[in-house]
Amino acid sequence: MSREFTKVGVVGLGTMGAGIVEVFARNAIDVLAVEVDERALERGKGFLTASLDRAVSRGKMAQDDADTLRGHVTFTTDLADCADCQLVVEAVPEHLDLKKRILSTLDGIVGSDAILATNTSSLPVTEIAVATADPKRVVGMHFFNPAPVLQFVEVIKTVITADDVFEDIKALAERLGKKPVVVGDRAGFIANALLFGYLNHAVSMFESKYATREDLDAAMRFGCGYPMGPLALLDLIGLDTAYEILDTMYKQGRDRLHAPSPIIKQMVSAGLTGRKSGHGFYTYAGPSSSQVVADSATPAADAADAAGLRPIAKVGVVGSGTMAGGIVEVFAKAGYDVIYVARGEDKVAGVRAQIEKNNARAIDKGRMTAEDAEALLGRLSGSTSRDALADVDIVVEAIAEDLAIKQDLFRDLDRVCKAGAILATTTSSLPIIDLAAVTERPADVIGMHFFNPAQVMKLVEVVHTVATAPDVTASVVALTRAVGKHPVQCGDRSGFIVNALLFPYLNDAIKMLEAHYASADDIDTAMKTGCGLPMGPFELLDVVGLDVSLAIQRELYLEFREPGFAPAPLLEQLVQAGYLGRKTKRGFRTYA
Repeated sequence: MSREFTKVGVVGLGTMGAGIVEVFARNAIDVLAVEVDERALERGKGFLTASLDRAVSRGKMAQDDADTLRGHVTFTTDLADCADCQLVVEAVPEHLDLKKRILSTLDGIVGSDAILATNTSSLPVTEIAVATADPKRVVGMHFFNPAPVLQFVEVIKTVITADDVFEDIKALAERLGKKPVVVGDRAGFIANALLFGYLNHAVSMFESKYATREDLDAAMRFGCGYPMGPLALLDLIGLDTAYEILDTMYKQGRDRLHAPSPIIKQMVSAGLTGRKSGHGFYTYAGPSSSQVVADSATPAADAADAAGLRPIAKVGVVGSGTMAGGIVEVFAKAGYDVIYVARGEDKVAGVRAQIEKNNARAIDKGRMTAEDAEALLGRLSGSTSRDALADVDIVVEAIAEDLAIKQDLFRDLDRVCKAGAILATTTSSLPIIDLAAVTERPADVIGMHFFNPAQVMKLVEVVHTVATAPDVTASVVALTRAVGKHPVQCGDRSGFIVNALLFPYLNDAIKMLEAHYASADDIDTAMKTGCGLPMGPFELLDVVGLDVSLAIQRELYLEFREPGFAPAPLLEQLVQAGYLGRKTKRGFRTYA
């Protein structure tokens, strides 16, 4: 017979603990909220009050409901008051000895049938459990922050945990309106094991000055639709917490990609722990404030002298695929005259026809007038000859991702285009310097990586090589802004920003599946509901295409020679079998 949970205890009333208290109380469960002293107790009350007041002010909760919720919560500084709780969840800081001491003490206080749960996000639940006299009643119950909002809960079953204990906790999580996933006791569990490798990689990029904090964060928000950029997210989590999680993961798995980047430890030692201290990767208006304020690292407002930019009035685009057509449309919609070159008259006509179709759809939805559509089409000129590009100010190529084919094109563009014209590639993975090297004007060659669909996606990675002239970079950044996109700048190395951060995370998810730690459905659920990502890793892999994903992962491995970047064998096998994702109706999932 399953347990009835009518009274639970929560030990530790930081942001997470106070949120867990609210979750239980929202579901009419009486909660004993415990803190170490009166000062900490008052702070915990403040977190709960602020959350409820915010919910009421936004119309998400009636005042009467908020008052009723408060009536379910009793505050105390005495652990002994937990004696009649059927469940106690500890949510104290991520220190193993502290958690062991609290559960050991609770073990001697609560009844013999009560469950003890830890909200740890990374520490070994088994080691915490064996600090008690009855480790079989200890389970992990890992909520995500903010607990009242995020639906995902990881239920961690150790090798000792009794079956009825984790079944009852899973049922309780469902009663609370959460989406529980049962996993084994492994550092990071599902979500943090995947999330923190990605965050650590982003810190390494920042530490090496590959890209600014603003560009790293913008790249993942605009390029992947993530709710927060990696460095802003680390500030929210707390750099001290992040260090503890990464350190625990590294000590257990010995994966070098989980070894905390040195700057994290340095910042923690300096007290720069993120939002809670008012200063982390960004500077905030004050401790616990979410308002970012300018500091010495904040980029100056764009004050580039217009005379220092190359004039761009006429744009050339080479290619006729989806990406090329989207880029043509982006430039023409922004008011630029565009000459596009395709391999045949049918391809030339196809690009125009697709843009006409898009215009008609925009007119039907009231997003464009017929006059604007006609003017846009009037700025287009299609050709089958590259010689038509002789007087353009910039050419953007969007042809097949084949180095030899692109090099042939750049040799020809070098011949055709006027002196001073910028030659840009929208490659997502090939080395841009290898294209620049086949021209007589390497200083004029740059990456301008649009994201698909180009008409919709805001991000453009502006990628300079070691040879790119500064005025070329500045001109392309200004052009990107002029067409309504968000430019981020980085150097010419495999994956640039977005793919270099995204694909190792996807590869790690495949390895987790391969190890039978969790199912594809559970991993996708963890990353969508626990981390707020728009798609789970396996959904995304099937959309991108497993062959494309494998090619990018191979490029990253060859470039960085990092063992952790080696493509997961399961990915190699699926591609060999022809299971490439949605386009073949079978990948990690089967499609109708």
